[in-house]
Order: sequence, then C-alpha cells, then structure tokens
Amino acid sequence: MSNSTIPFDAQRAPMPEIAGYRLREIINHGGSSTVYLGEQSALGREVAIKIMLPHALADEVSRRRFENEVRTIARLEHPHVVSIHEVGRTRDGLPYYAMPYLPRGHLGKRIEQGFARGEADVIAIAEPLLGALEYAHARGVVHRDVKAENVLFDNSERPLLADFGIALRRGFGARMTATGLAVGSTAYMAPEQARGEEVDGRADLYSLGVLIWEMLTGRLPFEAPDALSMAVMHAQNPIPKLPPPLKHWQRFMNRALAKQPDQRFENAAEMAQAVTEIKQRGQLSGVGRAMVALRPLKRWATPAWAGLAVAAVGVVVVGFGLNRVEKDGFFRAEPKPAASAAAPAAPDPTQAMMAPLPQAPLQDSLQAARGYIADGRLAAPADANAYNSLLTAWHLDSTNPEVAVVVEELTQAFGEALARDLREGRDPQARQHLVNATALGQQTGTADSPAQRALREKAAQALQARLDQAARRGDGADAGKVIALADEFALPRTVSTKLIAQARGIAGDGTVARGAVAATAAAPAASVAVSFNPRPVSRGEFARFASANQRSPALCRERASLLRVLAPKDWKAPGFDQTESEPVVCVSITDAEAYAQWYSQQTGRRYRLPTAEEAQRMPVNGGRSLSMWSADCGRNCQQRQVGGNSWRSAQAQRPLSAGRGYDDVGFRLVRER
Repeated sequence: MSNSTIPFDAQRAPMPEIAGYRLREIINHGGSSTVYLGEQSALGREVAIKIMLPHALADEVSRRRFENEVRTIARLEHPHVVSIHEVGRTRDGLPYYAMPYLPRGHLGKRIEQGFARGEADVIAIAEPLLGALEYAHARGVVHRDVKAENVLFDNSERPLLADFGIALRRGFGARMTATGLAVGSTAYMAPEQARGEEVDGRADLYSLGVLIWEMLTGRLPFEAPDALSMAVMHAQNPIPKLPPPLKHWQRFMNRALAKQPDQRFENAAEMAQAVTEIKQRGQLSGVGRAMVALRPLKRWATPAWAGLAVAAVGVVVVGFGLNRVEKDGFFRAEPKPAASAAAPAAPDPTQAMMAPLPQAPLQDSLQAARGYIADGRLAAPADANAYNSLLTAWHLDSTNPEVAVVVEELTQAFGEALARDLREGRDPQARQHLVNATALGQQTGTADSPAQRALREKAAQALQARLDQAARRGDGADAGKVIALADEFALPRTVSTKLIAQARGIAGDGTVARGAVAATAAAPAASVAVSFNPRPVSRGEFARFASANQRSPALCRERASLLRVLAPKDWKAPGFDQTESEPVVCVSITDAEAYAQWYSQQTGRRYRLPTAEEAQRMPVNGGRSLSMWSADCGRNCQQRQVGGNSWRSAQAQRPLSAGRGYDDVGFRLVRER
C-alpha cells in the first residue's frame, strides 16, 4: 500500500513494540486493524503482522474471543489458506497475529489493473479457493469476508485465502461490531449476513460467486455509492445478466447469487463441480479474452464503436456453437417433493432490505399476528393473540417496514372491533379494545398515527349511531352511557361536546345513568367519580411540561451514591434508551403532582394522581414493566406508595422516598368527573 493511501496520523504514530519482532513499515491500514511489514528476529524472516486497533476490540472479553478465533484459524493447514505463525499482544496490550509476508499483492489490485486473463485463469483461481473453503467449512469455520483483497498470491503465483480474522465457528451466532454493524464487506456480502443473521458456509459461497463475477467481467454485479445502498441491492435487486459472450456462466451465477441460502449451492464441493462442468464445455479461451480486450472501450467508445465491438465478439461466439444442449444439474436447486408443490409460496425476502428470510423468527411472528387478526383473536387468549405476536416481531426489528404495516393492520382491527362493540352496547369490551390499542400505540411509537386517529373517528361514528338509536327509542339511560363514553374515549373536544349535548337532551335531566361507567372508581375520601387515563404519562408529554415551566429534573439516585456524581440519571437519561412515546420515569412525586396541576390548567379539567385503591383498577401498562406513583402516603408523607410490580421489584405495593425519582416508576393520572 502506498503512503498516500495510509492516514497521516497512522504514518506518524510510533511503531508498536512486539517481543521477538522488528516492525519496519505499514503495508495496509483499515477500519479495525493495521498490517505491518516486520522481521521475526529469531528466524530472520519477513512476516506480515496484523495489529487490531484499540476501538475494534475495546474490552478484555472481545480481545479474548478474538484470540480464540485466531487460534482456531491457526489450526487450518491447507495449501491455499494463509497460515498464522503466532498470536499475542503488543507491549501496549493490543492483540496481533503474525503470518507470512506475500509481496505479490492481492487479487483486488490485479482486477483494478485490468486482470487481462481468460476464463481458464479465472477458474484456476476459483478452484483452489473453493478447495480452501471446503476444507474450512468441514472444520466448522466460516470465513465471512471472502473478497478480492483477501486473496493473496505467493511467489509461485498460487492464490491463498487470507484474513480469517473475522471468521466465526458455526453455531456461535452472527457477530456484530461494537457499533452494531454486521461484519464483512458489503460489496461481496450475502443478504442474510448484511441483516446480521447467523450464517453458514453458503454465505462464503455467495461472496465467492460475487468474486468470480468480478474476475469475469472486471466489475461487481452490484455497484452503489455507499455500503448501505450496496446491501440494499444485494437484498432486493434481481441478479444481473452477464454479457452475451459469458452467458454460459449465467445459470451458475443464478444459483451462486441466490437471495436465499437454500437456493444456492449446498456446499463448496457442489459449487466446484459446477465450475468443472463449465470448464469441460470448452467455452473458455477466446470469449473471455475478447471481453477483457473490450473492457477499455467502455471508457472512450462511441455507440458506433461499441456496436462494432459487440458484433466482433458475436462472431467469436458463433464459433463455439449456438445449438449446444446444456446440462442443468448443477445450476438448479433440487426440486421440492411433490407434496409441498401445492404449499403457498413463501414471502419474497427481498421486500424489505433488512427483513429476515421467511423462516426467520420475525417473519413467523408477523405471519402469526396476521393469522390471529383474521381469526379475531386480537388480544386474547393470552398465549395466542395478534397483540403479543406483533410485539414479539416489533422487539426483533422495530425498523422493519412490514412490522409497521402489521401495526397499522392491528390498530385498524382494534378500531373496527371497538366500533362494533360500542354500537351493540358491549361497553366493557369496547373499553378493553381502547386500552389495548392505546398500549400498542405507546409501545410502538404510533400513538399519533393516522390509524390511531382513525380509531377515534370510528368510535365517534359508533357513538353517534348509538345515540341516534337511543333517541328513536327514547332511551335516556343509554344516552347517559354515551355521555360517559364520549368523555372517556378522549374524542376531539368538538366531537365530544356535540355528542354530550345531544345525549343530555335525550336523557332529559342531563345526568349520567347509574352504573353506566364501568371504568370509574370512587375516591374513598370524597366519593368523586373518576375516569382513568388508559396509559402512563409519556416522556414526550412530560418534556413539554418541563420545558414550559423550566423545571429542573429530579435526582434519580440516592444522594449518598457515588454514581450520582459519576453517572447521573434523570428523566432525560434514565440509563436506557426511550422513545418520546414511552412512559416517563425518574420523576419524583412532586414532579408528578406538578404535572397534574399543569395539565389540569391546560385542559380545563381536574387531573390528579390516583389513590392506591384506584390504581389497582387501572389497565396494565404494555412494554417495560413499571410501578406507578399513587397519592397515598407510606409510614409518613415523606414516603409515597407505588403500585404494581416492576422490572426491578416484584412487590405489588411498596413505599418509596418521595424526594427523588426511580428508573422503574412512572405515573398515570385520573380525571375527576
């Protein structure tokens, strides 16, 4: 590598010190490591020493894991695998390993310079690499980064597969970088590897297929300006067509670059046999050389010149026979048994860039959720319902577009069920649908989505239809129930005001019928009817209050705790990530009471914290399990009761100091009627 391509700070840094070695110069530098040319003092031989950068392996656990992987690779003894001489630590404690120095460079440089060889030369490189992968896979080692830069050449021009440094033994799961990016080079990376899923040897075969394509044509099958776009193309775009002179490779490529692993070659031996099939057809000499010779034309040829060039290649193709009958055995996946032929086709895994394959847990959860929606099992029974299945999928990948679609579908289903129950007088069931839909919106960050707004509109339409029926029957009691429901369902003020006015006209005296509101409670001290907010106060709602009042955050640790200084926590940074729609935590009882007073002023209605008895009747919060502040005192009013178990405590009721916040305690409000 030239000095011009090595970062200036890397060039100026002092050479690392390794006992038994003398480092001379940097020969390669990447995002996670630097490779040095050095000399092993005892043997006087040149070696390449790869030293990991501090940020790549930031803790002792990751360094030990890396060293164990290198030791695994060091046990691979194959003529086309770069051997590892030694693994150890530098004087500064950074992991390194030493390997032979191969001065003839890597395949990537040769491709950049034209790689002016025919198909026979491509196969002469591909076959040894397939042999190396077959050997490694048989020993449970997946390379995970097969690319042109990791194919080196020795003094005999033999290709050797290098840099198994990120290789992983099968069964250990997908390895991610500290920043959460899947390991590997996206230009060659199989779709499942880009998604961070567990991979096997078929991911290496995909990468080698990309490399063979690059050697044949001089360019990658997919080209994009950045890594993310490249990953999208590998996952979504159809496999390109090779130039006509190379069309006899197309079936091979269609299988090597299949999106789903089970549609690729099963193993390296099968892929090698497919290469042999092509070689035995004898289509390897003139065509490949003609294509290489024409590559420079793309830089300057006019359409007329390009047409002449293609015509010239066409003449060459004729010489190889156009009526050849090709054997397809190695270019097709084995046909499925007849019994499965009638099964519905699995969803296309390329519908979303990072969507797991159809057999992956996320897809299973989404399919289950849709099935439960169709069956009407929206939130019950507890062990088989759409709500739980969808939340499972959401936790697996909350950014997946298909997850968002099913969230909308379930919200719509809740709205339809809610409206149906309201029209038919099943008020408790309608309330439960509202609680579930609200919890879904809070959990998935869709509380203000069009589907949630449409749910309220359906509720308003259902209440209007019910009120019209009550008017026709002269049913004042049912009109009174509509008054309570319009208020409870948090309909837009203009809508609820209109409904309540109509209902009071039907009820006659403007009172609510006795027993009409199932989801109310009486505060023991004042016998005031209340309505429950269906969800805790969110982080975004509390932020608006804090900003409007310039309120300083409460402590969220013990005053005597050293962590209060070293790692302070408050509602803005409770120690874990939160969205704006999740329940606020780390607020004191004083904060909660101040919020209730402020919110009452904003809405013109009286809100307060619930009593412990009222809190027991509130719906269970979805998502992270939290306790809730109540208005009741503990042994004295320096303590307040919190209700419900949390992710930290299994106690149903417990007194806590009122002067600080807690990362497992939020708060709900009740509205006095």
